[in-house]
Parts: sequence; C-alpha cells; structure tokens
Amino acid sequence: MGTSGSKGRGLWPFSAPAAATGPGGSPELSDAARAQHALARARGFRTAPPFVFTRRGSMYYDEDGDLAHEFYEETIVTKNGRKRAKLRRVQKNLIPQGIVRLDHPRLHVDFPVIICEM
Repeated sequence: MGTSGSKGRGLWPFSAPAAATGPGGSPELSDAARAQHALARARGFRTAPPFVFTRRGSMYYDEDGDLAHEFYEETIVTKNGRKRAKLRRVQKNLIPQGIVRLDHPRLHVDFPVIICEM
C-alpha cells in the first residue's frame, strides 16, 4: 500500500517557507521571525484543514452489485475421473468502491503538530 502524504512544501502554515533559507541552507530569519512569518502567512493564505473526511475505498463491486474485498467462484475440476470443487479468484469485471466518507474525521498524515507526548 502507498502513502497518502504530500511531498509539496509550504502546504501547511507551520512549515518554514522555502525562501526563508539563504544560500548554503543558512537561515536568514531567526526562529521567532520565522514563526511570526508562518503565522502571518496562515492568516492571509488559504490553507488546507488538518482533518480528513473521506478516503479511497478498498473494496469492489461485482456484476451482481455485491461489495467485498475479494470475490471467488466455484469451479468443478475433473482429476483422475473424480470431480472436485475448487475456488477460483475473480479479478475481471470488478468496479472499485470509490470515495468513502469516514464516520469520524481523521488527522492528515502531514499534520506537523504533536498531539500527545509521553
């Protein structure tokens, strides 16, 4: 499974702006000035909320409209004159579930604030 994080900088108000570092990676602003700049940018800039309300569904619909993670069909195999029933996994004609609304909002994976410290 993949990650759902973004790799772009500056999407969150708490991240340091890319222009705040000088040549060679040395900061031009002090930590207090950088925090003030980030807060000022958060007020005047449209930011993404830290909560996630939907996710991509991991299940599939089959031709009958049934919803499941995997589908199997029973096939009859004749071996040495004896009939045996075997399950074969169905991977064709499946429709992804799509976007699923979460019951409770979750925090985004890129949210930079520590919630609880032990």
